[in-house]
Amino acid sequence: MKKLTLLQAAAGLACGEFTSRRLTAEALACIDDPQGEGARAFIRVYHAWAQQQAAESDRRRAAGQALSPLDGVPVSIKDLFDVAGEATTGGSRVLTDAAPAQRHAAVVARLLQAGVVIVGKTNMTEFAYSGLGINPHYATPANPWQRAARRIPGGSSSGAAVAVADGMGFGAIGSDTGGSVRIPAAFCGLTGYKPSACRIDMAGVQPLSPSLDSVGVIAHGVADCVALDAAIAERALEPQTLPLAQARFAVPQTLVLDDLDDAVATAFDRALQRLTLAGARIDALPCSEFAELAAINASGGFTALESWQWHQTLIASQAADYDPRVLSRIRRGATLGEGDRQRLQQQRGDWQRRVAATLEGYDALLMPSVPFIAPTIAELEADEALYFRVNGAALRNPSVINFLDGCAVSLPMQPPGSAPIGLMVAGLPQQDQALLGWALSIERCLAGA
Repeated sequence: MKKLTLLQAAAGLACGEFTSRRLTAEALACIDDPQGEGARAFIRVYHAWAQQQAAESDRRRAAGQALSPLDGVPVSIKDLFDVAGEATTGGSRVLTDAAPAQRHAAVVARLLQAGVVIVGKTNMTEFAYSGLGINPHYATPANPWQRAARRIPGGSSSGAAVAVADGMGFGAIGSDTGGSVRIPAAFCGLTGYKPSACRIDMAGVQPLSPSLDSVGVIAHGVADCVALDAAIAERALEPQTLPLAQARFAVPQTLVLDDLDDAVATAFDRALQRLTLAGARIDALPCSEFAELAAINASGGFTALESWQWHQTLIASQAADYDPRVLSRIRRGATLGEGDRQRLQQQRGDWQRRVAATLEGYDALLMPSVPFIAPTIAELEADEALYFRVNGAALRNPSVINFLDGCAVSLPMQPPGSAPIGLMVAGLPQQDQALLGWALSIERCLAGA
């Protein structure tokens, strides 16, 4: 069977073209293929449970009782969502013997209520603390582009993106604290949606930084992301394609265009030209407020402060079991306290208000998701200084939107046959439905439709 999108899989199930058991068996076979990336993309595979879920879905479909449009569609979840009866390990060996979860995470419960088949838990950067996707405990799945070169998949939702790209599921649920859905989507040629954080219930999600964490989705297109989001959100969105001739977009000139590599700069210029030809008004906007973020977060910011509070007891007894590159970042929070939290909250609120005023009247921000194409795993594993420099650069643009508590979509914008490059379309908090409407229109424009 040719690779399908999530909505194509749902449509085929609805019309009886194939069964959930068939789709699930093919996804599991792809995961199990010794020549593929499944062993690195997944930390836990639900062979028996997924087949049971699929059989139950087929029985419901046969009785005309499908639970949702996605009933029977196989997807994956990141290794930081609780599944009742098993430890939630967060891509780490530290929690292998932790107490099992007593109940499913809210997101997992919603997927099951929609009849979605969960095939397994995907690999990730340990405790979600990097945008590169490298994991020394479970190995690192390779980017689908130029696979022989073994390029990074992006992180922290690394396995999530590779699973979708390789057909190990039709969508993936990840998390996004500073770009962890959008970065791997950009590097792997997929679409990633980071919603306004309040839209998705975070109960049963292992935290990195509760002030910045959000749950997001990765799939093959905007409509797929909307459908998968509808399965996990309390309130489904119903975006409509919006007329680009009426659009007013802003391209920030501060920070987010710095040090673009040639391929990204060329693809971004080409995307802006196509949108302009379609009638969109695109303004260069200073957004000087973005330059303040480095100073605000100089001591480590919310991620260091809040991750240290969560991990300090574990680190006291198991520091040697952590990825040293993750451990060093968490330990930055050891010197931060309640006064620092209050300062960060005050600065963030003030910054958000000023940015919102600057963006008044604009429908969305446009910027590259990541300023470079994916480097190789080997070069980053071999050079710690390079690892941290590249990690900071990968997180730079997406993290602006997390600090804003905004919503964003990363769309593929590379020419056919070229390295995957992401275009980030971003909006202010709780503007998700309008943002997704613009993303649908931009996606269609970039595809030449």
